[in-house]
Amino acid sequence: MSKGKSKTLFDLIKSLDKNEKRYFKRFMLSEGQQEDRKVLLLFDLINAQSEFDEDKLLQEAPSLKPSQLSNLKAYLYEKILQSIRQFHLAKMGDVQIREQIDFAQLLFNKRLYQQGLSCLRKAKKLAIANGNLELRLEIIKLEKRILLFTNSHGTTSQVDEIIRETSQITEQINNINIFSNLAIRLNSLYTRIGYIRNEQEYLKVKDYFHTTIPPIEEEKLSSIEKIYLYRLYVGYYFFIQAFENGYTAAQRLVALYESMPLLLQGNIESYLQALNSLLIAQNKLYKYAEFVETNQKLHSIDLIPSVHINESIRIRLLKYYYVHEINQYFMTGDFSKGIELIMNGHEKQILQLMNVLDKHSVLIFYYKIACLYFGAGQFRHAVRWMGGIINIPNADMREDLQCFARIITLIAHFELDNRDVIKYYIRSTYRFLLMKEDLHLFQKYILGFLKKLHDDPDEEELTRRFVELRNQLLPLLNSAYEKRAFLYFDMISWLESKIEKRSVQVIIQEKAALRLS
Repeated sequence: MSKGKSKTLFDLIKSLDKNEKRYFKRFMLSEGQQEDRKVLLLFDLINAQSEFDEDKLLQEAPSLKPSQLSNLKAYLYEKILQSIRQFHLAKMGDVQIREQIDFAQLLFNKRLYQQGLSCLRKAKKLAIANGNLELRLEIIKLEKRILLFTNSHGTTSQVDEIIRETSQITEQINNINIFSNLAIRLNSLYTRIGYIRNEQEYLKVKDYFHTTIPPIEEEKLSSIEKIYLYRLYVGYYFFIQAFENGYTAAQRLVALYESMPLLLQGNIESYLQALNSLLIAQNKLYKYAEFVETNQKLHSIDLIPSVHINESIRIRLLKYYYVHEINQYFMTGDFSKGIELIMNGHEKQILQLMNVLDKHSVLIFYYKIACLYFGAGQFRHAVRWMGGIINIPNADMREDLQCFARIITLIAHFELDNRDVIKYYIRSTYRFLLMKEDLHLFQKYILGFLKKLHDDPDEEELTRRFVELRNQLLPLLNSAYEKRAFLYFDMISWLESKIEKRSVQVIIQEKAALRLS
């Protein structure tokens, strides 16, 4: 086993919880093979390491020969996967379906056709409940084999039903492939650039969407097809900043899952994604009461019957918990409270979480936390967290966040009276925005304002310039594409705080109170 594969084995062992490790040892001992004792020894040695070290393994266990180690590691990896599969069998719908299909295949090979068909009926019932069309198609293929390979070719009605079901499922899978392919294509573009920036991008995305998606009679779609369709709509509408439409699609998606408890239980991660989409829409539209209610659903996932919280779900839940706790403080303007309850109490846990998240999610955390600190008037911390975005090695991701991170960092340096730093950063920010083709009126006005600070205006002149900048920016709130800038940073409230000589937090809290009343 190569070094890369050794690291894979190490990561797999470290991902196991205590119950899984205990079960694995029982699983291996139950097989009772002499070779398995060496495998258990290897498991314990790797489990005790904080970093994988093959030389140390061999020193600690002379009975493990270097010539054997590669095969032992490969065997251990396979056995761990087998034990995990067995341990979680009752909690994983797809695995249960696959097991019944395998049983049916074995029984058919023994010519025990009726017993095999009984297993297929169980498998089909589970597949329908879990919405697994691919496995339903596999079940039908086996049913066809029985009709072909036995003298009993079935009644005409049986044959017609199998043909009808095959055509129906094939059409559903085809629709789902179209919806999901379009969704990941749009998500890939969103992950790179963020929200659409201009008319040209909007028309390009709109044209691609409407020419790719087939004519749809929604009432004729199955529940599974609707799930994929609503997911697609959510992503598309969010991308083009049509948040009301995205909100409606997210509502329908959540309601669809909640109307089918068995499907929800078997697809809990997809349900979590649906709740996340609804929370995002409610946040953007300031539907605070609804946001709180949906957030409560997110925090009550473990109360749903038969739900197993695996590691993947646990990480997703943590990500959503923290992101939407921050969003809730953004909605109320209680930035200082957010810092106190989230960052002062959970910064270590958030940093640990960020170590296992994808790069896109990490960028979002950096940005939201930086804005939380900015709103609380803690500008040094805001600069520090924005630095996580500005210094990211892969610059081909969320170009919008990278651009606005630089803008907000400049404003934070202004608050810190770092005039020399501003002078340098303005030039580099100009270059970056030009390179990313994101130098629009919003950015031009702000950079122009900051650039003129070198003449060191007195307080009266500075206030006049704040008013002038606010008057330049206000019309952009009604611009279809320029208004996107205010999704990233409430520049108007910051300017009003400078004009009125009050904290930006107080200004935003007053607006939030009016908006939420």
